[in-house]
Amino acid sequence: MSLRIHQDHSRFKQIVRGKIKSNLRKYVQKGEMIGKKGKDTIAIPIPFIDIPHFKYGHKEQGGVGQGDGEVGQQLSPGAVQPGDGHQAGQGEGDHSLEVDVTLDELAQILGEELQLPNIERRHNEKIVTQKIKYTGVNTTGPESLRHFKRTYKQALKRQIAMGTYDPARPIIVPTREDRRYRSYKLQELPETNAVIIYMMDVSGSMGDEQKEIVRIESFWLDTWLRHQYKGLEARYIIHDAVAREVDRDTFFHTRESGGTMISSAYKLCRDIIKADYPKSAWNIYPFHFSDGDNWSADDTRQCIEMLREDILPSVNQFAYGQVESPYGSGQFIKDLREAIGDSTNVALSEIADKDAIYVSIKDFLGKGR
Repeated sequence: MSLRIHQDHSRFKQIVRGKIKSNLRKYVQKGEMIGKKGKDTIAIPIPFIDIPHFKYGHKEQGGVGQGDGEVGQQLSPGAVQPGDGHQAGQGEGDHSLEVDVTLDELAQILGEELQLPNIERRHNEKIVTQKIKYTGVNTTGPESLRHFKRTYKQALKRQIAMGTYDPARPIIVPTREDRRYRSYKLQELPETNAVIIYMMDVSGSMGDEQKEIVRIESFWLDTWLRHQYKGLEARYIIHDAVAREVDRDTFFHTRESGGTMISSAYKLCRDIIKADYPKSAWNIYPFHFSDGDNWSADDTRQCIEMLREDILPSVNQFAYGQVESPYGSGQFIKDLREAIGDSTNVALSEIADKDAIYVSIKDFLGKGR
């Protein structure tokens, strides 16, 4: 019976997985779905799945082999009269079912549907950390590692063997010889660490719609990279004419009204990398989102110089997403294409609206870097 239940559960999971894959493009565009994210799972609405079940017929029909009749008489359905009540509505109802899917499984579905290659990590990015692994039980050890359950069982066995245990008064008094302690050893485990450095233009030309696109896309980028790396950190930089580092909530909800100087963000990104993330130990992913409007051609040249000399040599991949805005010039991505578009660790993408997020994710992650 348990095997059958397990098989049915596996089949149900496959059906759910297929439903998510077939509707993935729609889910990618939905920002409200991100609000249903838990620690390790996310609630996804899928089209209602009707489980097969028996249906009872109308009572007026009777059952097979029941009621008056002759042998060989042909049976036919009885007439069913409509009951009193309100008139039935027209059109199909909107049925949906929310299922909890782990973020790791969601990343696998994303990778399969977009045909994303696994990331080729650097050969020298391993960080060795120590982890405690409990290996058994000993008769000696520190009191902080005393195994209370094993100690109790040992004392109980001893008292039963000695005949001093009284079921009417079940008092167990462990002696020094009864005490048991957990034993452990330290394991050295290699960990692969990565950091995403998000940068976003928050000047007046970047409205709420553009920030919502960035929020949705960053969720999917996070999901894929956390699937590839065990340890993933995220840093957030906002900029108009001046850049500053902020927390995640501030990153997505700040709005400024000043001009745009992109070099200020790249300078801060460069300083963060130099201070906290040596390329010998970290996989580094700067993602920059803007509407493509920069202060001047001189500042754009300064950005390209910093990218070539400081940022690109240190990172796995630099990604720039240009979110279309009615107020932005859109010139910056053209300058980047001309200057560094052929670099192997540069990914550029134009994001016209929410529908374009799906393709943009592949633009950013399709190189497997």
